[in-house]
Amino acid sequence: MDQPAPLPATCYRHPDRPTGIVCTRCGRPICPECMVPASVGFQCPECVRAGNATVRTARTGGLRAAGRRWGVVTLALIALNVAMFVVTAVSAFSVGNSPADNQRSPVFVDLAQWPAGVHYLDEWWRVLTAAFLHIGPVHLAMNMLALLIFGSELERQLGRARYVAVYLASALGGAVAIQVLGDPNVVVAGASAAIYGLLGALGVLMLAGRQDVRGLLTLLAINVFISFLPGISLLGHLGGLVAGALAAGVLLLVRRRPQFQVAGVGLLAVVLLVVALTVPTLTVLNL
Repeated sequence: MDQPAPLPATCYRHPDRPTGIVCTRCGRPICPECMVPASVGFQCPECVRAGNATVRTARTGGLRAAGRRWGVVTLALIALNVAMFVVTAVSAFSVGNSPADNQRSPVFVDLAQWPAGVHYLDEWWRVLTAAFLHIGPVHLAMNMLALLIFGSELERQLGRARYVAVYLASALGGAVAIQVLGDPNVVVAGASAAIYGLLGALGVLMLAGRQDVRGLLTLLAINVFISFLPGISLLGHLGGLVAGALAAGVLLLVRRRPQFQVAGVGLLAVVLLVVALTVPTLTVLNL
């Protein structure tokens, strides 16, 4: 005699909604409305609140406490950007320029993204090193504040390895847009493309978790509008935004196999790097 088919699991918060997804922390079934993206799979709202409470109460002071609150990788990225600014400022001063005019330093000139230099001189490193340079202290401060706010949130959701992969892929996405579509003789620098990529990734994760993205979309719209101002790289920002969204899409696509997530985003970064170093050949030759 045939056994009756088992009833599908239902969301523990909404018993009328069948689901096949469970919280990766407590194992309870959750519906799309209750899914909160985590470093692996999704968690229920209660587990997310419990995790946040644990982080907030575990303050022991010093660098360790700062790392818990803001994220070790985020703080390391900020430290690297600040260190590069100091190096370029000292380099500018050493050749008779003001430290605030750090873009006039030999180090800055050698590391900023210069599409023609990447193409004609094979200076391939520029497509990545430019993401750690800034033009003046105001540019640095604004980007580092944004990185602290949005980067720490994404690091908490993704974990360190996935977060680094998304950050680098976003930076390369901005570099690709500048190399392929930008003026080959204009020098570009800044972490803005990577930060826009973090916003794009956050947006995709929020949509996947059925969260309200209106606030994030408003913020993006304002920043895209600002990107039309002179001296700001709209192409770099949009390229980073798209790359970050794609990277988050890759993470979600293979979320049931977390061991492949970093490799998947890494493959995306490699593809972007290859495009940045090869496609500009046609662009520059047709000028």
